[in-house]
Amino acid sequence: MVMTSCMQRNLTYLSDLEDDAFLYNRHVYTEQVSNTIDPKFQPDDLVSITVSSLNYESNSLFNRGEITPVRNTTTPGGADAIYQEGYLVDKEGYIDFPVLGRIKVGGLSKAELKGNLTAELKKYLKDPIVNIRYLNYKITVIGEVNRPSTFTIPSENINVLEALGLAGDMTAYGKRENVLIIRYEDGLRKITRLNLNNSEVLDSPFFFLKQNDVVYVEPDKARAEQASTKRSNISIGLSVASLIALVLTRFL
Repeated sequence: MVMTSCMQRNLTYLSDLEDDAFLYNRHVYTEQVSNTIDPKFQPDDLVSITVSSLNYESNSLFNRGEITPVRNTTTPGGADAIYQEGYLVDKEGYIDFPVLGRIKVGGLSKAELKGNLTAELKKYLKDPIVNIRYLNYKITVIGEVNRPSTFTIPSENINVLEALGLAGDMTAYGKRENVLIIRYEDGLRKITRLNLNNSEVLDSPFFFLKQNDVVYVEPDKARAEQASTKRSNISIGLSVASLIALVLTRFL
């Protein structure tokens, strides 16, 4: 029954694109992508900021980030922690930057923060160059996938399909038509469901993931029934064991 249930379900991503034009005539479907993510800094983000200019000695004043432990979760089985030099965004969205002091970071993109810092650093340095990147940009994939985990994303740009690839793809029991995305943004929790069998998902604002997004792959009924059967078997086994123990107690 379990195998029959799995065979009847659509296990193909974006299956509505599978027509003769794409498969046999080698047509290419092209459209402008407009929903890529420009992430904004949030509390608890760890930010790497390096400053360079023509004056080497002055540069050292502005490159003293905090040494912070960060879980190395880019690949499953990685080291428990690595240590990165960066700036931790506090609950109010600020960091403590050398010489400049307390700087507002929360709610800004990398480009916006770079512009603000460059303007301030020009008071101390000639032609300063500022490089900024996330050190703990991460997403979590759980549920019916082969390797559920939290993954650190060095590129700071990932979509749902790429996230599933990091997690070893869905199992045959994962509901591709009902993938849950949980997002925390601007103090709000946003939840939506994506149908990965339908190509319209490519236009969803949740197709490209953001910092700290959680992807949950729901199991189908076959998996739920299988789990229920296992629990029933365990309950029966415990009951039988208890009965045997009672009988032995009375006769020994």
